[in-house]
Amino acid sequence: MKNFFLSTLVTVTLTTTAVIASPNNQTGCGLGSVLIKDNSTAFMLALQATTNTIISGNQTFGITSGTLGCKKTKIVMNERAEEFVASNMDILAKEIAVGHGESLDTLAELLEVQDTVAFSAALQANYNSIYTSQKVEMSDVLDNIATI
Repeated sequence: MKNFFLSTLVTVTLTTTAVIASPNNQTGCGLGSVLIKDNSTAFMLALQATTNTIISGNQTFGITSGTLGCKKTKIVMNERAEEFVASNMDILAKEIAVGHGESLDTLAELLEVQDTVAFSAALQANYNSIYTSQKVEMSDVLDNIATI
């Protein structure tokens, strides 16, 4: 029975990787966002996020491969930064807008930025260039940050 469940999960995962889906902006991309379309309640959002990040590392796979509704960044960044931005889009947008915050500091650390004050100030000054729309994707945010 265990093998059947595992093989079914692998089949579903491989089948859905070919599907291009638009991720939910609140939970990011990954298998949870592809399989669980209902995002009307906090419970369903939590289920999507948990499935995206915890179950079999599929969000990591999606981000690196550009599948599971994830868009691959144009500029190569480390996986941890990509995962962090994908999981923290809303809070990062708020912190970049004000020019400081714990998530912004964490992003600077993940990107190995030496001068975090200048980094935060540059991102704040270029907020509209980073977050070009309300539906901006993680890959576009990282590409925009990399160009600044």
